[in-house]
Amino acid sequence: GSMTISQVMVRGDGSIEMSSWVSDWSQPVAGVVLPVVPVLAHVIDEALGMQVHFKAESLQRMGAFKFRGAYNAVAALDAATRRRGVVCFTSGNHGLALARAAQLLQTPATVMMPIDAPALKIEGARRCGANVVLYDRLHDDRAAMAQRVVVDQGMTLIPPYDHDDVMAGQGTVFMELLTQMA
Repeated sequence: GSMTISQVMVRGDGSIEMSSWVSDWSQPVAGVVLPVVPVLAHVIDEALGMQVHFKAESLQRMGAFKFRGAYNAVAALDAATRRRGVVCFTSGNHGLALARAAQLLQTPATVMMPIDAPALKIEGARRCGANVVLYDRLHDDRAAMAQRVVVDQGMTLIPPYDHDDVMAGQGTVFMELLTQMA
């Protein structure tokens, strides 16, 4: 038998066939994300009675799979839009990922983080060259603040989810896993 997942066909013999659309959306992150090799956990295998492979995305650039989506979204922008910059609001990983992606793509970035975000993430975004704007999560409307930056500075909002290019980039972890398991 075989199983179809979106535009990916996994045949009973373990071979994989991808439509050109699926393989095309992974191109921007190819060579930029770190290929994280799946690891095994024998205790889990024994408990479940099957072999389970884990993708340790904590080994990815800046420590999370969020880098894949952020990089893909920034890379998908045309050159003029990238020059104007990108903005996001987040409590951590997406902001750090967007700051690093923007740094690699030489794109200005504004990252809005709550004032109580982990200092490591705030400083990490700053080290990547992002303008970090802190807000009070109880009193400030982060979405409205980001929208002001979009209107006033012409930056493009890159949300942590609910964005086709972000989701496609994050989905490359699955495509990478399928390729590694073939």
